[in-house]
Amino acid sequence: MPRRTRPTTLMLALALLTPAAFAAPAAAAEALTPEQMVDLLKVVDDRQRNSGDYKSLAYIEQREKDKELMVYEAVVYRRDADDRFMILFTRPKAEAGKGYLRIDKNLFIYDPTVGKWERRTERERIGGTDSRRTDFDESRLAEEYDPTYVGRETLGKFAVHHLKLTAKKDVDVAYPVLELWIDVETQNILKAQDRALSGKLMRTVYYPKWIKVFSESKGAEVYVPKEIHIYDEVEKGNQTHVVIRSVDLKSLPANIFTKAWLESQSR
Repeated sequence: MPRRTRPTTLMLALALLTPAAFAAPAAAAEALTPEQMVDLLKVVDDRQRNSGDYKSLAYIEQREKDKELMVYEAVVYRRDADDRFMILFTRPKAEAGKGYLRIDKNLFIYDPTVGKWERRTERERIGGTDSRRTDFDESRLAEEYDPTYVGRETLGKFAVHHLKLTAKKDVDVAYPVLELWIDVETQNILKAQDRALSGKLMRTVYYPKWIKVFSESKGAEVYVPKEIHIYDEVEKGNQTHVVIRSVDLKSLPANIFTKAWLESQSR
């Protein structure tokens, strides 16, 4: 059974990132050009991308209205060079061995209790939480979206670029419309809002803390969101908090991104 924990204190980190902290957009003269917006998204993507392999331990809390707090641990694996991605749940015991595997742009889920694989869409709720595959995978904003400039704003004490992104044609993404608030100084994403094609708000996501890890294969630092706070805007009261507890950029076994390897972890 999932264990109970005391209410998290992570919300304190969001004190300066509330919607009430917005200021009016600056003058239109400060707007980024289309080329500058694409360049900014490429920087955001590149900072999170490792030329080699990636492994992290994720602690996930899922709160749903009138339900018991669910706590999970999962190991996230990536091979950015050829777009491989996997999540393997290790806790609680009832979820251990369950996993997600992305191969050739296809996302699959494996349930060890029935020994069966099923294909999933990008809208899949990872482990039944409010998180999606993109919350753990490398960033591909410049490849998947076309940006428009909303304005230069303030978010708490931070000066930010507010961008609205629309998914490119025939690209499979969790949400076709995405709004981003990007820190002008650090170029880290501080806030995101995921919307349906109709414009309906589906999720609000905050990134209050980032860490950087030096990658020998890349020869540069890789930026990782240390904390991710996800709020369900459809089912009010539901929220997911993710904490990345450790990051390892050493090379992974060659055969790790296979269905056979993931299945072997539950035996």
